[in-house]
Amino acid sequence: METVDVVVIGMGPGGEALAGRLAEAGLSVVGLDHRLVGGECPYWGCIPSKMMIRASGLLAEARRVPGMAGEAEVRPDWAPVARRIREEATDDWDDRAAVERFEGKGGRFVRGTGRLTGPRTVAVDDGRSGEFTAERAIVVNAGTSPLVPDIPGLAGTPFWTNREALEAVEVPESLAVLGGGPIGLELAQMFARFGCRVTILEAGDRVLKVEEPEASEVLDQVLAADGVAVRTGVKLSGVRHEGGGFQLDLGDDTLGAERLLVATGRRTDLAALGVDRIGLDPDARYIPVDGRLRAAPGVWAVGDITGKGAFTHVSMYQAKIVGDDILGLPVHEAEYHGLPRVTFTDPEIGAAGVTEHQARERGLRVATGYSALPSSSRGFIHKAGNEGFIKLVADADAGVLVGATSAGPSGGEVLSGLAVAVHARVPLERLATMMYAYPTFHRAIEDALNHLG
Repeated sequence: METVDVVVIGMGPGGEALAGRLAEAGLSVVGLDHRLVGGECPYWGCIPSKMMIRASGLLAEARRVPGMAGEAEVRPDWAPVARRIREEATDDWDDRAAVERFEGKGGRFVRGTGRLTGPRTVAVDDGRSGEFTAERAIVVNAGTSPLVPDIPGLAGTPFWTNREALEAVEVPESLAVLGGGPIGLELAQMFARFGCRVTILEAGDRVLKVEEPEASEVLDQVLAADGVAVRTGVKLSGVRHEGGGFQLDLGDDTLGAERLLVATGRRTDLAALGVDRIGLDPDARYIPVDGRLRAAPGVWAVGDITGKGAFTHVSMYQAKIVGDDILGLPVHEAEYHGLPRVTFTDPEIGAAGVTEHQARERGLRVATGYSALPSSSRGFIHKAGNEGFIKLVADADAGVLVGATSAGPSGGEVLSGLAVAVHARVPLERLATMMYAYPTFHRAIEDALNHLG
């Protein structure tokens, strides 16, 4: 049993940043992970997927040239995309540079699976690779893994999760996507633009059901234009893989596809982490934390496993708070009322705070404002590819925005001003009397404010 100051279980974005900061501050820090340092984001998530989406966006823009700027002929080629992901984003899924960066700050990295064995103790691979006592802190940043539904015949087939999709060296002829959430939508549209025949199968009544219904309606339109078939209310009752392809039993119908992408969410395994050894429920979905991300005496948690949002920016935000707390610095406790998120489809769906439905569920007296981008000055100028809207959700009694959606070209960038307004609770009166640059997409915010009611 070795004694150190801090043990970080899981070196995803938040864990890596926190472990490095604490090591630079002079603490003895051990970072544990059986996967790659940096986590899902740089290897199978945010970064490589946005490289794919950027490439598919270029194809879409080229196809919009006729009638706007002349003529263009587009021939998709997946090879430079796959090469860029391997060489520029992931170093062929090698984390040597990340490990060396952490060790250069004074930290120690141990490749293995960490498990809590007591209030201040962690065993690595059941103790075979070492055991540590953490005098100052244990930080749990174990992340999540793809949730694979229990569908007859699915287990044992070569289905894809986001990982296999991001590692693809060629585009399949056809792809069935199980799940109409952000990951499924982004990858479905991207592969379709590279010539793949794509069908999305969603169990609910609409895609992107976590966001405003208007966002789902826009995506239905643009996905159809990209040749993506969207089927909602679907129950997949069986899967077979034979003859180099999948056969999906949809009850009253059968769908064939070369590849099957399972994008039905992500899960945590708290029991495997040994959270019962620090008094937490191993059957819970997430680790409960307070405003300082404390989960138990001497134990903090950051990232997806806290249930505050499965986003890199949430993990990094939480890591800053935990670092301040462990180092004894002033702490501004975590706030999530203005949580920003972006689905990187085309159009991008940016949102902050709560939806109209969520606001009404909380008992607020709600006012909403809506402005369609195609009817705006910038939308008129942009023309092809101008689908989108601004939707504002206000607490009419408090006179502040509690939610906002920015759907459209660069919707995630337009979101920034709305995220500030929701987070800082800027009075509606101030928002309505400020100047908005003309002609921009964000000027539609002013129009939406004028329609609040």
